[in-house]
Formats: sequence, structure tokens, C-alpha cells
Amino acid sequence: MENQLLDERTETDLLHEAKEGNFAAFQQLVTKLQPRVYGLTFRILHQAQDAEDATQQTFMALIEHIADFREESSVATWVLRIATNNALKILRKKRTVKMVSMSEMASEDSYSDVPHPEFIAPWSQTAEEIAQQSEVQEELQKALLELDDKYRLVFILRDVEGLSVRDTAHALELTESNVKVRLLRARLILRERLTKKFGDALQAMIPDHKHS
Repeated sequence: MENQLLDERTETDLLHEAKEGNFAAFQQLVTKLQPRVYGLTFRILHQAQDAEDATQQTFMALIEHIADFREESSVATWVLRIATNNALKILRKKRTVKMVSMSEMASEDSYSDVPHPEFIAPWSQTAEEIAQQSEVQEELQKALLELDDKYRLVFILRDVEGLSVRDTAHALELTESNVKVRLLRARLILRERLTKKFGDALQAMIPDHKHS
């Protein structure tokens, strides 16, 4: 009966119970959030062991800081912020030889930096039909791997995990305007790659930059 009641509680309910010392509630909260936390950290780090380490660190931090949650966002959003920070710490350690590129993560982008598409074509199927294909998911994952970290991380948090612009900015220590610019750039790059793969080549339009 107790387990059934736990299953019916929301993440906020479980957190409240965990704050009061209910360890079963905390375990249930971890069970609910672990798939999303691991999925996020794996998309950032691309290594199962690193993702597992970041996931464990996230829930250890949750235990240590559970009393600090002020309910200004959802529990999931708060935990995903912690997970992002832990994943980024691991990413920085693994890229110590590339600290210059990592330091550029916080630099401001502008809309003048947004590229113009090189290949424009209507899709041969609707976006919904294409998105359901496993081939599209594989192509999207490949494209994400090729994106610069600063664009990839914004896309993952906003479009994959569904965090708000504000929460994404907070997690990555960026301004909200920079998040918007980087998200636009990421979407354009990814859409162009998918368009080259799934667009109707017979109706493709190649921009003439000589007259731009």
C-alpha cells in the first residue's frame, strides 16, 4: 500500500517527503529522474562510464543540497541543472588541453554570426513522419556530435530536455540572449544536414552568394 502511494506522488511530493527524512521517497524520486539524468549526461559526454559518474555525482549532490531547493522551478529542472554542471566538470577535465575552446563557451554570439543555409529544399515527407524514422534519429545523433559544444549543449537542454531559455542560461552560465542565438544556430545547422539527407533534391534551391 505504501509503495502504491509513493508511485502516485509527484516529484515535488517525493522531494518534500525526502526533506523530512523519508528515504523511500528519496529512492522513488531517484528512480523517476535517473533515466533523464543519465540520458542528458550521456548526450553531453558520449561515454557510458562518464555518464554514470555524472549521474551518481548528481544524486549525491541532491542528498547534500536537498534542503536548498526553493521550488522556483520544477524538481526535474533543478536536478537537470545539477546534472549539467556535473557533466560539464567532467567534460572540462577531459579537455584540459583545449581550455581555450572551453573558455569560449561563455563568449557572446550575435545574430550576425548565424549562417545562411547552403541547401534549401522541401522535405519529401512531413516533419512528423520523418522524425519517427530511426534513420533520422541516427542522423540527428551524428549531426549533434559534429556540432561545437557551445551549440550542442544549448540544443540538448532546450530542444531535447525541454528546459526554458532561463533555466538553460542558468545551467550553462550564459545570458538568455546568447542561448537564443546559439539555439537558432544549432537548429539551422541540424535542419540543413537533415534537409540534405531527407529533402527533395529535385526541388532544391542553392543560394547564389555572388548576388547576396
